[in-house]
Amino acid sequence: MHGSNLVKQLRQIDTSADIRSWGGDLMEAAGAHVVKHYKELAFMGFVEVLMNLRTILRNIDICKKDITAFKPDVLVLVDYPGFNMRIAEWGKQQGYKIVYYISPQVWAWKENRVKKIKQSVDKMLCILPFEQEFYHKWNYEVEYVGHPLVEVIKAAKDQPADAPLSDKPVIAVLPGSRKQEVSVKLPIMLTMVKHFPDYQFVVAQAPSLDDHFLEGLTGQHPNVSMVKGQTYNLLRQAKAALVTSGTATLETALFGVPEVVCYKGNPISYFFAKKLIKVKYISLVNLVMDKLVVKELIQHDLTEENLLKELTALLKDEGARSRVMKDYAELWHKLGEKDASRRAAEVIYEYAIG
Repeated sequence: MHGSNLVKQLRQIDTSADIRSWGGDLMEAAGAHVVKHYKELAFMGFVEVLMNLRTILRNIDICKKDITAFKPDVLVLVDYPGFNMRIAEWGKQQGYKIVYYISPQVWAWKENRVKKIKQSVDKMLCILPFEQEFYHKWNYEVEYVGHPLVEVIKAAKDQPADAPLSDKPVIAVLPGSRKQEVSVKLPIMLTMVKHFPDYQFVVAQAPSLDDHFLEGLTGQHPNVSMVKGQTYNLLRQAKAALVTSGTATLETALFGVPEVVCYKGNPISYFFAKKLIKVKYISLVNLVMDKLVVKELIQHDLTEENLLKELTALLKDEGARSRVMKDYAELWHKLGEKDASRRAAEVIYEYAIG
């Protein structure tokens, strides 16, 4: 999504730009030639990466060869640091101009990776307000362009209302996009269905998940439906949400939906992550606000009993809801009013032609 909005802005600045990419359907629709789809690249967690290491290394090699053949004026890396930092280091050695949009979360773990970033990345474009200060500690000046979700969700909110998804009030369920995680988390999320018969639970289906897989998890719950490609429509109508950790927590907050953050992963991956990661929270909402705005139920805390307690508070306790909504308003202010995609495109274009 963020890559596609960047492509759109680059094309507005330079209609003749030749943009070759590794990405998804949205980037292709925006006018980039997609060489390899992200569905072939999505591995998360220590165990999952080890199991697919041969594929990952082969993809890195293919990417380097493709870049060499294309000879770009500027190499733009978007997020995805496990892959992109290797490409950055190699690309710098080859003499390419390197811009990194959406910083690796070095403030969360492996802080000394900043040294490698300083060596390999010419321009770092950050989207979280505290990142600029973090990098400044390392004597590395970066540019805060604003968060691209702000412009996306502003536009979505301005759209006319869609037809209601249900006659009942809606609870959104956003279980994520990776099969191995969804298969663990979604069944726990759906234990709430029997506790709230007056609500309609609607699962947002990620493009990477096929219908048969999700139907196998939701089929035994008659009060559950699924939507595909309608996550924002769903959030516009939801009274509350159960959301897996990640960008979806921020999207949900920017739509003004009270949420419970849910995460349960591979036990071995979680064990190593807990040893390495230094942040107080896993939700971007709480990280940006630097306090507990939305409840996080992580690993062993993600139980039916705990989820019932938190969801009941969000639906029934007006005080709890109003506190969350007040913090959400401050979140908008913290993320700023910049058009991140446009600003990032301007920086990239000026650097490419300079």
